[in-house]
Amino acid sequence: MSAEPKTQAEQDAYAAGLLDAQTKAASMFDEIERDLLRPGISEKALNDAIHALGEARHNVRTHWHKRVIRSGENTLCPFEENPPDRIIQEDDILVVDLGPVFENWEADFGRTYVMGNDPAKLRLRDALEPMWLKVKGMYDERPDMSGEELYEIACNEAQKEGFEFGAPLAGHIVGSFPHERIPRDKITLYISKGNKNSMVSTGKNGFKRHWILEIHLRDPVANIQGFSERLLTVA
Repeated sequence: MSAEPKTQAEQDAYAAGLLDAQTKAASMFDEIERDLLRPGISEKALNDAIHALGEARHNVRTHWHKRVIRSGENTLCPFEENPPDRIIQEDDILVVDLGPVFENWEADFGRTYVMGNDPAKLRLRDALEPMWLKVKGMYDERPDMSGEELYEIACNEAQKEGFEFGAPLAGHIVGSFPHERIPRDKITLYISKGNKNSMVSTGKNGFKRHWILEIHLRDPVANIQGFSERLLTVA
């Protein structure tokens, strides 16, 4: 059983903390793109450089999930895998997925970058933001939908644009660090098949749950994948 819902002022402050963390994460990503992304660096070296940048410039001491840097064929690997280190190429696609903790608040932010001018890679990258906004818009029309319903919407929209949806989930809860976890539960806190629960449910802390929306687009012809994620339930 979750706690009784908190006051509106407390709910608003909770949401504001999450939005502030995301704003800081977006700023950090801008610096990563400007100062760190380049061909010729390995994924591991870039990962280490991102860690150092976050610590030095943003006081990020921990990430609530592992830092994920994937390029080329490694973009096809599921989150749980740890593919071999790879050198980022001149004409590459690159995914960066971070979960930095700012003070006591979790952010979860992901972007896709293209190093060169390959049309298939650019098309994939450029499809992510419109797709994210479209799926969010459909959620906003009926926020009490289940996690499974939203996952199916994301999959269907990807297929309409000629892509495959490249992951078994389209998001998850996020909150104060560490966010709510249920041991061995891989369904009810995820936007995924099998989650029949309404997404407007209250968490164990008594606050309305807040969610990250992830869009994973896979190009089955070019055999590459892109990714974008950010807060779904806080504007």
